[in-house]
Amino acid sequence: MMALPEYYSRLSPFRGCFSTGFPILCYHKIAAPPPHARIKGLYLEPSLFRQQIQELAAEGFSFVSPEERHQSKAIAITFDDGFLNNLEAALPVMKEAGCRAINFLVADRIGKRSDWEAREGGEADSLMDEAQVREWLAAGNWIGAHTCTHPRLSQLSRAQAKEEIHASKKKLEDQFGLRIDHFAYPFGDYNSETIELVQDAGFRTASTMHRGINQTGNSLLELARWTARYESRTLRNLFRSLFG
Repeated sequence: MMALPEYYSRLSPFRGCFSTGFPILCYHKIAAPPPHARIKGLYLEPSLFRQQIQELAAEGFSFVSPEERHQSKAIAITFDDGFLNNLEAALPVMKEAGCRAINFLVADRIGKRSDWEAREGGEADSLMDEAQVREWLAAGNWIGAHTCTHPRLSQLSRAQAKEEIHASKKKLEDQFGLRIDHFAYPFGDYNSETIELVQDAGFRTASTMHRGINQTGNSLLELARWTARYESRTLRNLFRSLFG
């Protein structure tokens, strides 16, 4: 069997794989990358996002939350960080396609900018404020926790990691008046102690950045996700796009 692409760009190479379990896709910024973007893979052109979501809807996928993997032909669409362009560029497309998604929010950065990206040499972008998050929720979508400040959890002391995980849940619950059941590890960085803290906080699922399809019996606190982005510009992909 041909190896799967490293990233999700279109359904065709994944159709067989997606039929064997519960797929989750991960998005960050729905916007064209600036010319000198350090990590272009965090950006997805709005036109490509539209193609991806419309293709999944036409295929008959139901769009569910991360814990609903028992449903047949279901897929979870996730966004990390809560970027404003998720609301402005992605939400209209999602409404047209009947797509619902979860956005993992950085609790202490709501209405601010993604300063952790600047610290890593990237481009800080605007994040949704409280009113905009409420608009996201009113459209039938969900939110989850992505810590308070977006650190690399495995590099923190246990006390610091606990504060980032537990406090993010409480702050979002207090601010939006709803239960926060789902978590995503910033940078996909975690260890066994982190998993224990996430469980202790009362989260029902936690999403990683590991590629793969989730099977019944796999840990709900180490859910795999495929990053959705543009297709890698390799010779193989060029021939595939030209000749199928």
